[in-house]
Parts: sequence; C-alpha cells; structure tokens
Amino acid sequence: MKRNKRILIAKLGLDGHDRGAKVVARGLKEAGMEVIYTGLRNTAQDVVRTAVQEDVDLIGVSILSGAHKTLIKKLFKLLEDEEIAETPVLVGGIIPKDDYSYLYNLGVNKIFGSGTSLEEILNYIRDLKSER
Repeated sequence: MKRNKRILIAKLGLDGHDRGAKVVARGLKEAGMEVIYTGLRNTAQDVVRTAVQEDVDLIGVSILSGAHKTLIKKLFKLLEDEEIAETPVLVGGIIPKDDYSYLYNLGVNKIFGSGTSLEEILNYIRDLKSER
C-alpha cells in the first residue's frame, strides 16, 4: 500500500514571518499529503532531528531573513551527518537569483521564489520520484 508523502515544512533562523509557510503547508495537506510544520525560529539541528524522527520524504524550508546561504549549508552538513542527505530539499522565500546556483550546488532540489503559485509547488512535489 502506497502511503502519502510526508513533508516537513520548516522555518530556519530568526525570521519571524511564516504566513507563506503556513499557506504552503495547508495547501499540501489539502492535496492529501502528510505535513509536519515546525513553527518559527528553528535551527538546522531542529529541522534535521524532526526529519529523522518523522521519517519525512521531503524537506521544505522557508527563509525570508537573507541568511539562506549559511543556514542551508549547515542544514546539508547535518543531513549528511545523519545519513539522510538524499532527502529532497526545497527552499522558498526571498532568495536573490544570484544565489540560486550556490544553493543548487549545495544540493537544493528546487527554489521557489516569492509569488510562486501553490499549484506549481504541488506539481513539482507530485512529480518527484519517491524511492520509498
């Protein structure tokens, strides 16, 4: 029996704005996916710990603070340490286009900028091949 995708939606760093993350989390849930939302002000360690505990298929990170390079680099280091670096990571928020290649080189699967439609995010997630 195939299970629904389990998706972790996380807010990394000190950013206190989570409206977009909540909209995405709700949209994914309404589309039939299991969603775990971490709430505000998480460390990379918090996110990885939750990903391991919840056995997620995908991690979605929302960052609006401008600290995306540092936070995502730390996140990937910890994912590697926990031997779950194959877990797809999506990043959303206010990310300058000049930083996309840096994040992709770290291992980010997809970046969704401000204003991305929920339908585009859902279609991308549905199309991801799950090895579970």
